Amino acid sequence: MKRRITALALLALVAGDVMGQATPVKRPRAREAGVIVGVFAPGEHNAITDVTGVRVGHTTIIEGERVRTGVTAIHPHGGNVFLDRVPAAVHIANAYGKLVGSTQVQELGELETPVLLTCTLCVWKAADAMAEWMLRQPGMQSVRSINPVVGETNDGGLNDIRSRPVRAEHVVSALESAAGGTVAEGSVGAGTGTAAFGWKGGIGTSSRRLPASWGGYTVGVLVQTNYGGILTINGAPVGRELGRHDFLKGADGSIMIVLATDAPLDARNLERLARRTVVGLARTGSTMSNGSGDFVIAFSTAESVRRRESRSPRTIQDLPNDRMSGLFQAAAEATEEAIYNSLFKAMAAGAVEALPIEQTLQILRKYNALAGAAR
Repeated sequence: MKRRITALALLALVAGDVMGQATPVKRPRAREAGVIVGVFAPGEHNAITDVTGVRVGHTTIIEGERVRTGVTAIHPHGGNVFLDRVPAAVHIANAYGKLVGSTQVQELGELETPVLLTCTLCVWKAADAMAEWMLRQPGMQSVRSINPVVGETNDGGLNDIRSRPVRAEHVVSALESAAGGTVAEGSVGAGTGTAAFGWKGGIGTSSRRLPASWGGYTVGVLVQTNYGGILTINGAPVGRELGRHDFLKGADGSIMIVLATDAPLDARNLERLARRTVVGLARTGSTMSNGSGDFVIAFSTAESVRRRESRSPRTIQDLPNDRMSGLFQAAAEATEEAIYNSLFKAMAAGAVEALPIEQTLQILRKYNALAGAAR
C-alpha cells in the first residue's frame, strides 16, 4: 500500500501504529517544555517562516512497512526565485554528504530555486523533478540552464533507501503545498526516517527577532537532524545521563541547516552568518564526526539585495560588518533551538525510540537548565 500523507495525519498515524495507542501523543516543542535558549525572543511562530515571504512544504512518504522518507521544500519568497534571485551562501563544516547545486551558489553568491531536503539516494531525483517544475513556471520559456539546490541526510536505518522511493509527484507536492505560518516538525517530510543522538530526529525550526537597537531583523532556521554526538541541552549532559551517545551506541550521521534572514546581506556576510549556525550545532553536543555531513545554506530575502536580471543594475546596500554580531547570536540561538525542536517533536519509529521527554526534563531540572513555562 502506498500513501502520501499530510503532517497532521502523520501525527495520528505514528502515535497509533508505532506507539500502540489509539490517540496521538502530544509532544511539546522545546520552549513549550521550558527550554529557553539564549537571550533574543523568537518570532510569532518561532519558525523560519517568521522571515517574511519564506514558505515551507512537506511531503511525507510512507509505503508499506519499509519506506519512511520524504521531501521538505523551502521557498525564499512567494515569487519565481529564478527570475527574482536572492543572495545566498554555503558553509560546509564537514563534507561527508551531498548538497546538489552548492558550487554555483558558492561561485555566484545567489540562489535561483527553492531549497529541497530529502534522503541521500534521492537527491538527484529530487533535483531533476524540481528542474522540470521550475521550467514549467510562467516566464521560463527561454531558460536553458538552471541550478536546483537539494540537500540530504541518510535515513537508511528506517527507510528502504536503495529503492529510491522519492518520485516527481512527491517533490511537486512539497513545492506546491508550501505555506507560511506554523511549520510541522519532527517525523515529517525529509525528517520522516532520520535519527539523532540515537533517538528519533527529524525536522525542526526556530527563529529570533533582534531588538530595534540591533536593526529589528529576523533570523529563521530549519534543520533536518540525522547526526550524532553526546546530546547536551542548555548545557545539561542529557546523553551522558541517559547513557546514550556515539561512544556507547553509534549515532553517526548528518545535518542540513537552512537559514533565512530579512537583513540586507550580500553573499560574503551570509557566509559569515552561516558559519555561526555551527556554534548552535556544537552546543547540542555534536563534534561533527568523520561520517557526518554538516551543511549550511543561508539566504537573504531583503528586497534591497534581490538580483532581478530583467532590471537595470543597482548598487546593493549590504549591512555593515559592525552590525553583524546580533545576527551571529541569533543564528546560533535559532539553530540550537531548532535542533531541540526536531528531537522533542519526533515520535518513535521502528526500533528508534523518541527522546524521553519526562526523563529529559528531570535531567534539565537537576542541572538548572530549565527556565520554566514558555513565554
